[in-house]
Amino acid sequence: MNALPRLYAIADASCGDPVWLAASLIAGGARLIQLRDKNAGARELLHTVDRVIALAPSDVRVIVNDRVDIARIAGAAGAHVGQKDLPPAAVRSILGPDAIVGFSTHNMQQAVEADKLPVDYIAVGPIFATSTKDNPDPVVGLDGLQEISKVVYKPIVAIGGIRLENATEVLKAGAHTIAVIRDLLNSADVQARTRQWVEVLASIPN
Repeated sequence: MNALPRLYAIADASCGDPVWLAASLIAGGARLIQLRDKNAGARELLHTVDRVIALAPSDVRVIVNDRVDIARIAGAAGAHVGQKDLPPAAVRSILGPDAIVGFSTHNMQQAVEADKLPVDYIAVGPIFATSTKDNPDPVVGLDGLQEISKVVYKPIVAIGGIRLENATEVLKAGAHTIAVIRDLLNSADVQARTRQWVEVLASIPN
């Protein structure tokens, strides 16, 4: 099982150049980065992943959203897949035992099923209302997150509408790690906002 930091920063191409965003997140102290570009072709995405891996320090782990083939070719640390993507068992067989494999869930039933799969973490969300997806799943909420955290054993990555102001509540509800998009990428200074997140999360007791 791969241990995860508390901050999981997502460089989403819908918010700007993913390479620049990833570089800013890394400079701010993020050490787990997901590259997400729903509209890029394979060649473009591979180029993006290659560039980010090349600029990232050795202690930064780069995860590719959806495209397991790109993650393998580029030598990324792992991949994150959703309910309609390649099954986690297939992802594990492609990327190997040491890769980080993450899986999205949106309710109790999906989370319980995911707990039986060969994944390193279970993403649960959206915790709050989010604008990063066109057709978001129903909000899980803090109560839903807490209920899920009581019955699954794998680390939970909370995602969806989480801001620094409510991060403490999310961790208290059972999340091990918080995935963040808008609150980082929409900031006037992505690097400074990332540093703020890292410092605040580090100050919250386990």
